[in-house]
Amino acid sequence: MTCIIAFGRIAGNDFITFDDPGFIIENPHIQHGLNMGNIQWAFTATHEGNWNPLVWFSLALEWSLFGGKASGYHIISLLLHIGGVIFLFLFLYKTTQNLWPATFAAAFFAIHPLRVESVAWAAERKDVLSMFFGMATLYAYAFYTQQSNRFRYFLCLILFAMALMSKPMLVTLPFVLMLMDYWPLARWQKTPDEPEKRFSLVSKLWGEKIPFVFLSICAGAMTLWAQNKEGAVASADSLPFVVRSLNAVVSYVTYLKKIFWPSDLAIFYPYKFNLSFGEVFVSGMILILMTFMVLYGMKKWPFLFVGWFWYLLTLMPVIGLIQVGSQAMADRYTYLPSVGIVIMLSWGVPRLFQGEIIRKAVLLPAGMVVIAVLALLTWQQCGYWKNGSELFTHALQVTKDNFLARHHLGLALYDEGKYKEAIDHYNYCISMEPEDAAFRHNRGLVFIKLGEYQKAIDDFNDAINLNPAYVDAYSNRGKVYFHTGNDQKAIEDFNAVVHLKKTDATAYYNRGMTYARIGRHQKAIDDLNEVIRLQPDFVDAYNNRAVAFFKLQNKKSGCRDAQKACAWGECTTLKLAQNKGYCR
Repeated sequence: MTCIIAFGRIAGNDFITFDDPGFIIENPHIQHGLNMGNIQWAFTATHEGNWNPLVWFSLALEWSLFGGKASGYHIISLLLHIGGVIFLFLFLYKTTQNLWPATFAAAFFAIHPLRVESVAWAAERKDVLSMFFGMATLYAYAFYTQQSNRFRYFLCLILFAMALMSKPMLVTLPFVLMLMDYWPLARWQKTPDEPEKRFSLVSKLWGEKIPFVFLSICAGAMTLWAQNKEGAVASADSLPFVVRSLNAVVSYVTYLKKIFWPSDLAIFYPYKFNLSFGEVFVSGMILILMTFMVLYGMKKWPFLFVGWFWYLLTLMPVIGLIQVGSQAMADRYTYLPSVGIVIMLSWGVPRLFQGEIIRKAVLLPAGMVVIAVLALLTWQQCGYWKNGSELFTHALQVTKDNFLARHHLGLALYDEGKYKEAIDHYNYCISMEPEDAAFRHNRGLVFIKLGEYQKAIDDFNDAINLNPAYVDAYSNRGKVYFHTGNDQKAIEDFNAVVHLKKTDATAYYNRGMTYARIGRHQKAIDDLNEVIRLQPDFVDAYNNRAVAFFKLQNKKSGCRDAQKACAWGECTTLKLAQNKGYCR
């Protein structure tokens, strides 16, 4: 109930301009629901630089239920988050038989403000879905270790595969299972004294993880393939490995700070290229000392060892050594790793108090206060996710030189019709990142709304010069040329879009309409045929193909094609044709 109250206000939140369009509201595959074509697409797509087929299945199913209403997606994300929390609690309680630490761990994890980004962001469905299956994997693994059999083992493998198909960040889960074997399952401690039996048990513990590791390698390879294909991985020239390594050291400690003091949370943290020696040195020393301490006390306090290495290992795939995107760090990356710190707190703090009575007198009220404060902070943080304007304005308030927040605030202002304010933000972004084609492209869209077509064309030209494969820049420049009557240049741009993205039905439609306007009706029909092949429910394509037939062929065949358009539920063309005397 506390979780529902803390996160409840996200049900009234809208989509945002960051990733939500590409994942949901502008994704035709999602909007066509689950069918054989989309199932095949989900397993082979590298859309948005990701390989996560279960996410596409989830979103396609929800589109059929909720359409473009954001509240439905947010509610499902919250329910998946709660489901993952329940599995985490069940696993901890089953393996430790310690109710209060397991309860506090699940509650602390569930309502921490760092969870807001994963739960309140519709495009981050991959976080909550992967965590749901990841924690289900741990719970199933607890049953398997209690009584080993093939069914339970393969259930673990299947759940783990589903977690990887939701978000490959869980590639480190096999190593988490090894940590769980040490504590709380204590399977390593059961090693017999006889060398042969000891070797047999160790071989079993390592051997049963090999299929899990194999799945992790496959998921990792698919992810790298998808990210490289979409150009999402930063090159060594733009971001040297030394810079990434230093940022990783500082980020490990910064994440810890945010777990214990969750303030100034933002959707995007700009990369810092000027980290001070003192900052890096202090962060490195904290990591080294913590690692030394947990290793020194691992026999006496195994939960500290397990929790700390859970944190270090599960954060490794997203710590930035292989940099995807331009962020220095992200709140959502703490989703799985923070469980390790929660374990350290939940089983470590009670050891500081001797006696059951003292523990109940001190820890119970203190724990309730902590949970209440976290719930209040989470409720507040959810409010920033109301819409794009609120979210990115807040990000600008709590970070410095945040060009991406300004960019998306510009997009949000554009959607709200505040065009001149949007241009101010794009001007700033271009001054900060002059080589980023997206900033110029999006400023061009604003100039279109203001009727300043030449400025729009200039921005699209600059975007194409910076990125010759920028499909949207060609498409929107073509639309401006079409609108201003420069049909030949419009066709050239639509040709470029078709060449770069052969499955773009809109590009064929735009080119077909341009051909129709200059009287090249057969070419218009050919393009509209391709539109219908790619997108059979594109009603305007039937409509305008019928018009092209009217002008190209005799009245009789034209009427037949008008009737085809009418059969798709669009009779305007047929009525228009009858009024003009084409059909009797």
